[in-house]
Amino acid sequence: MPSVFEEKNISKAIMRVGLPAMLGQLTTLIYNIADTFFVSLTKEPAMIAAVTLCAPILLIIMSIACIFGMGGSSVIARLLGEEKEEQSGQTMNFCVYAMATAGVAALVLGLIFLQPLAAISGADADNIVYTCEYLKWIFAGAPFIMLANGFVHLFRSAGLIKEGTIGLVLGNVINMILDYIFIAILGWGTAGAALATSLGFVCAALYYIVCMIREEHRGNPLVPLSPAHFSPNAAMIRSVVSIGIPGALITVLMSVSNIVLNNYISIYGSDAVASYGIAYKLDMIPILLSVGLSQGVTPLVGYCYGGNEKKRMSDIVKYTVIYGILMGAVFTVSFILLGKPLASIFLQDSDLIEQTAYFLTVLCLSAPMLGVINTMTGYFQALGKALKSLTITLLRNAVLFIPGVILLNYFWKLDGVIAAQPAVETILAVICILMYIKDS
Repeated sequence: MPSVFEEKNISKAIMRVGLPAMLGQLTTLIYNIADTFFVSLTKEPAMIAAVTLCAPILLIIMSIACIFGMGGSSVIARLLGEEKEEQSGQTMNFCVYAMATAGVAALVLGLIFLQPLAAISGADADNIVYTCEYLKWIFAGAPFIMLANGFVHLFRSAGLIKEGTIGLVLGNVINMILDYIFIAILGWGTAGAALATSLGFVCAALYYIVCMIREEHRGNPLVPLSPAHFSPNAAMIRSVVSIGIPGALITVLMSVSNIVLNNYISIYGSDAVASYGIAYKLDMIPILLSVGLSQGVTPLVGYCYGGNEKKRMSDIVKYTVIYGILMGAVFTVSFILLGKPLASIFLQDSDLIEQTAYFLTVLCLSAPMLGVINTMTGYFQALGKALKSLTITLLRNAVLFIPGVILLNYFWKLDGVIAAQPAVETILAVICILMYIKDS
């Protein structure tokens, strides 16, 4: 049994599963910022805006992988807690082939509907060409994007935490190197940024496949890759999908809400979209670190639940929430103090720097709330309580956020649109605490 799940010291257990996941998310963040940085060297706000507008589409592609990655991870971790290794391996095998099939479908459909998707994303006459260039290469890499993102979750649930992190870091480092070559040297702009992203995921996916082949040859029953092990049944598929869909909807609805947000911000011009894009990329630091912490801990919670270790599970959740809140508070203070210097890394225009720093100051107010929201989402996913996980997702990205953007825009225009995120996540954090208290 994976020894990392049997660590008795609560803080040490959280760090052993959480830190590698946070490292992986940090490299993802760095590559996102690198994309924006290298594109910003063109000094063309329309290109920066295009990268921002395409981000929700990329997230949707990743979210489809979450149906089988996060759903499979939750099922596998609970099966391991119940000491059902053979069923865990069969679940892993099914999820891998399901992600590959979904990736090919996304490639074909994405290229067919390229122009309509660019328009829906909020592209206008200034940036429609750049947006389509970016989306074309992202869809070309869709099968590998899905595999790489799904493998991360599946490997963690099988106790292959080091391998999961290495693959994520490898893909992101290659992406950043190619960003420099394609954008700074060859001058390919948004097309170069997208191609670098797709090739990074190609390398990560190939690494994970090699790891699975190696583990299968070693006789590891948890990670079979051979088609001979492909034996899904209705109960398995239902278990994976029932958890995976709410997990995927987290990203899908986040993308939808970001598309709505981008459309409202675009009312105020490409400069506003560019400023928001940079502020949001910086604000992704606490967001992704919080996501990494919760995703790393989720298989551990599921393992405890499957093994009926309720007290240990409760302690893990409480410590994770505390660590998440403290981490978010540190970033809030840092961004408030350093907003302008950080914005000046990407921008030269003083008005844009001022606006970006202001946006960042408002956005970062929600960082401490993420420790509560993301941990509670992961907690309900780990326990297989799909409805409660889905409830948090719907509240965050549809019921509260979209009406919040519309209402705040009506009263306070652009300032209100930017303030929607911290306002909504403060309310949602309170709701999550109440849901956990009622469940425990």
